[in-house]
Amino acid sequence: MAGHRFVTTGLPTESGPLRSIPWGLPQITGRFVEISGTGATATLTAAFGLVLEAQRGGEPVAWITLPPSTFFPPDAAAAGIDLSSLAVVRASDPHTAARSAMQLTRSGGFGLVVIDLGPKPAPAGLNESRGDRGRAEYASIPTPLQTRLVGLAQKHGTAVVVLTEKPAHAGSLGSLVSLRAEARRSMVAPYRIELSVLKDKRRGPGRVHQETCRGPSGMC
Repeated sequence: MAGHRFVTTGLPTESGPLRSIPWGLPQITGRFVEISGTGATATLTAAFGLVLEAQRGGEPVAWITLPPSTFFPPDAAAAGIDLSSLAVVRASDPHTAARSAMQLTRSGGFGLVVIDLGPKPAPAGLNESRGDRGRAEYASIPTPLQTRLVGLAQKHGTAVVVLTEKPAHAGSLGSLVSLRAEARRSMVAPYRIELSVLKDKRRGPGRVHQETCRGPSGMC
C-alpha cells in the first residue's frame, strides 16, 4: 500500500514476558528518547513494543506521523495493538509534529507520545541553529521545541519517543536527548530485533536489549 511503512520484522509477541529490564516503558517515562536506525522496520517494531506495553498498562498513547509514510495498520492490529484507542496525528513537518506533541503532552492525558519523523530529510536550514550542525541532512526537531518537550515530559510523566532514520554514527537529535538507542534486525534470528543504547544520561551507553518478535502474516 503506497504511503505506508511495513513492519517487516513483525511486532512483539503477546505471549510471555513483554521485555526485560533495562528496556521498557518504566525506564523511559518522563524522558525525551530517540530510537534510530537505517530503514523503518526495526525502529517501528521497537516503538510498537512500547505502544503495546503502554496499552496493556492502561496508558493512552498518541502517534504523530509525517507524510507521505506511516505504519501499516493491519500489522499493528495483528500484533495486539488497539487501533481504536491509539490517537494518530498527521503533521505536515517536524516543527508541526513537535508542537502537536507539546499539546498532547501538556494535557497530561498520555503515557506515551511517539513522533515518527520518517525517512524524509528536513528542509534546508531547519537544523542550522546552534548545536545542530552536521544533522541538517536528517529530519529533526528545532532545539527550542525539544527543550519544551523535555520539560513537559518530566512534569507530566510522559515518555516522548522520537523515531529517526539514520546510522549509529550520525549525531542524535541534540544534547537534550536523555536516551538514544539504535534499533536493528538481528543477524542471527530473522524475527528478533536488537536495541543498542548509544546514549543514556542515567546509566551510560553500551547495553543491548534483544526482543523476539512475531513474524508478519505470510512469512511465518
